[in-house]
Amino acid sequence: MESAAPSNAEQKANALAFERITCTFAARNAAPRARDSHYTAVRDATLAVAPGEFVSVVGPTGCGKSTLLNVAAGLLAPSSGHVEVFGKRLHGINRHAGYMFQVDALMPWRSTLANVTAGLEFRGTERATAQERAREWLARVGLAGFEDRYPHQLSGGMRKRAALAQMLILDPQILLMDEPFSALDVQTRQLMENELLELWSANRKSVLFITHDLEEAISLSDRVIVLSAGPATHPIAEFAIDLPRPRDVAEIRMTPRFVELHSAIWHPLKSEVLKGYAQSKAG
Repeated sequence: MESAAPSNAEQKANALAFERITCTFAARNAAPRARDSHYTAVRDATLAVAPGEFVSVVGPTGCGKSTLLNVAAGLLAPSSGHVEVFGKRLHGINRHAGYMFQVDALMPWRSTLANVTAGLEFRGTERATAQERAREWLARVGLAGFEDRYPHQLSGGMRKRAALAQMLILDPQILLMDEPFSALDVQTRQLMENELLELWSANRKSVLFITHDLEEAISLSDRVIVLSAGPATHPIAEFAIDLPRPRDVAEIRMTPRFVELHSAIWHPLKSEVLKGYAQSKAG
């Protein structure tokens, strides 16, 4: 997605704001006029991300976290409510945002270098300039020397590094991240989390990070938002994460304050997880 730097006036507003978002879909295999012919994934959800703030959203499986991210990206229009980006109502694609999916979006027929240059090429950047910038970003994410490798020749962690460079090379002001590290082993995941924090600290973007992992959410974030179990999910609690920065995600998890925060957030989250589990068994 193409990014444009916000004006001074825009920078004073929230980078991203959901105003009473509701998303309703047609239910599968339901008769058109049946009472249960529609499914409300999200109802009256209001939340915001300030400029430069790292916000994580946690909630039970299937509660609508990814739906909110798709609304923020402009890939899904809400049934009611609206999204504001730097104080302006969003219509269509969010061109201030970059999106990192749970499954990487690398094109298997393109080399690592060609994958990272793709966004700039689509924007019309001269090829030599695009390649120079891509090499710089690959070096920043630890992939110098792997420019000619194809995705199938890279490890899972290396593909995530390439996907991160693919997003950041376009200099988006908002990073939308949908469980980007969930498929990685624990050690690689922690390396990628620290890599993300280092890159984020260098040029503070606004981040909306979706995760099932409460420890990951606390380790990375300035604020954690808890969503209710679906259907009709909505924020039920939020917690400021007052852990010092810079952080090492492995070391910070052993501190007393981390344990306190984990306990405080897990209490409302556990209740919603149990509700979601009960609903899945009943359904």
